[in-house]
Amino acid sequence: MFTKILIANRGEIACRVAATARRMGIATVAVYSDADAHAKHVVACDESVHIGPAPAKESYLRADKIIAAALATGAQAIHPGYGFLSENAGFAQACADAGLVFIGPPASAIDAMGSKSAAKALMEKAAVPLVPGYHGERQESDFLRAEADRIGYPVLLKASAGGGGKGMRVVERSEDFEAALASCKREAISSFGDDRVLVEKYLTRPRHIEIQVFADGHGHCVYLFERDCSVQRRHQKVLEEAPAPGMHPDRRAAMGEAAVAAARAVGYVGAGTVEFIANQDGSFYFMEMNTRLQVEHPVTEMITGLDLVEWQLRVAAGETLPLKQEQLRLHGHAIEARIYAENPEKGFLPSIGTLTRMRSAPAVEFTLAAPGATQPAAVRIDAGVREGDAISPFYDPMIAKLIVWGEDRDAALRNMARALAQYQVVGLATNIGFLQRLIAGQAFATADLDTGLIERHRETLFPTPARPTTETLALASAALLQQEKRGQANNDPWAQTSGWRLNMPLRRTLSFEDESGHSSVKIDYAGDGQHWQLQVDGSTHTLALHESDTESLLINLDGRTLRAHVAREGQWLHLFDGRSQHSLRYLDPMAHAGHAEAEGGRLTAPMPGKIVALLVEQGASVAQGTPLLIMEAMKMEHTIAAPSAGTVEALRYAVGDQVAEGAQLLDFKAA
Repeated sequence: MFTKILIANRGEIACRVAATARRMGIATVAVYSDADAHAKHVVACDESVHIGPAPAKESYLRADKIIAAALATGAQAIHPGYGFLSENAGFAQACADAGLVFIGPPASAIDAMGSKSAAKALMEKAAVPLVPGYHGERQESDFLRAEADRIGYPVLLKASAGGGGKGMRVVERSEDFEAALASCKREAISSFGDDRVLVEKYLTRPRHIEIQVFADGHGHCVYLFERDCSVQRRHQKVLEEAPAPGMHPDRRAAMGEAAVAAARAVGYVGAGTVEFIANQDGSFYFMEMNTRLQVEHPVTEMITGLDLVEWQLRVAAGETLPLKQEQLRLHGHAIEARIYAENPEKGFLPSIGTLTRMRSAPAVEFTLAAPGATQPAAVRIDAGVREGDAISPFYDPMIAKLIVWGEDRDAALRNMARALAQYQVVGLATNIGFLQRLIAGQAFATADLDTGLIERHRETLFPTPARPTTETLALASAALLQQEKRGQANNDPWAQTSGWRLNMPLRRTLSFEDESGHSSVKIDYAGDGQHWQLQVDGSTHTLALHESDTESLLINLDGRTLRAHVAREGQWLHLFDGRSQHSLRYLDPMAHAGHAEAEGGRLTAPMPGKIVALLVEQGASVAQGTPLLIMEAMKMEHTIAAPSAGTVEALRYAVGDQVAEGAQLLDFKAA
């Protein structure tokens, strides 16, 4: 077994690998960029090496620097994690050439599966079912469009070297093909350095089911059951679970055997995932093979009691697989939710900022003692960031993976709902509220799953923002009153918040706003500093404030006890009541005095990025919703559209220009 390994990654996967290595007595070396000098994964490892500036292409994608770091520190092997260089055949071969063990499949297997087109040709020879489509080398636009017309719409364009949902476009009509192809190729060349694409029939209401496979260097190969990853947005997974709901044992065996056949066809060694698209009738087709550990591998670990990273290390060290196929067992049900810094209500736009507050449900780090370990904990959190860390524009905006386990799917769902409700994140937007609506929705709760679930239920998953409830407004008002009370000088009678006045009690109005609009609360002080009368939307309520610490708030509203955790950022109050988060902006009349109206007529960059396409010319008259330009940020394209009918008066940037968050992109005059 190795005595020291280098982890060529960052974030939660680097922390995850380090945890298993530590348990096995293996020393670890972290690599880090300028942006990650104080990151959690650096602290999690025994030593660390700086490898370059923040952009991944100058640090985490520099194979030469990573190999040099491994050699300099005496590491015997490199674990690539996922993403970055994990599926780079050249990197795997460079490791071997340098006398280092690549903890993954041989370069030949990565190369064979690296091209979706070549992989599908190989799978066809191995009798693995394929989706109808064009997987060849011809890339002329007219030819690809003719193939799409032949296959029949809708079709799916996919980057041949792609993964992670990048470089994928669904095309509904022939006339939309050219624009979709151009966009797909731009994103593919940016993300993978290869703009080749394939065209496939886009199946309606399919499920995305993948099989975890494992092979050693002694000819053994097994499948560790399946994961259902159907719930996706932008072809990126949102929720994953194992086993797949409604999976018949015969179908599981058929898919597992097909996955093993795929792995054997390329001489696979190590952990891999064979992804299938499955029809509701039970038929299934090969999509691709990911030649690495998957983001969602924890759900497989939770239902099998196995540490897949340990298996990776043992296989890479030349050992045989710890278990045979007939020894593998399923136990219970696991669900994983990806907690992202993003705004689902704004097209899942990534959110950049500092995690000024991050609290979660009581959980355990991954500590399965050995293969065949007993029942796991109900809640596991794999995180690569801590409170106080920043989510930067340079890398994936994942905050954590929340994994829950239950004796059955219903129990796992209850544990997921409870754990999501206990999350408290302040400092940037997250998808937590969206995830809560998603798992509570009838479709997911009843396992009515397919890759279009989010779009089919858009109305309920993206509801019109509701006005804050009376309970929320009472808690927000009480939080302000409590904070004011703590800030008073006890010896100054004029600074007290008891509301005492010489001739009559004080009435005060507190104003708040959120995405739903403006709300106000009228307060009549009772005079003792602990009791008030509140008027909300014309109704009167009695409020009593109990003593609490700086973060917890306990009140009595009309005889009901309400509790919340409170975090204040400037004028924003973030309330966590154990069920959900409510964020309200306090409109302090003193703080807003003299502020001018916001300047109009301009469109700004929602985050740092690069201009990749200008879709209109200066002076163009456009309708509301007309695409104006395309930005690329975090390896995803974001279209900036006209907020109303009007005229583009000036374009501030050219294609290829880098822009900062908030930069004015163009001058726009509304009609």
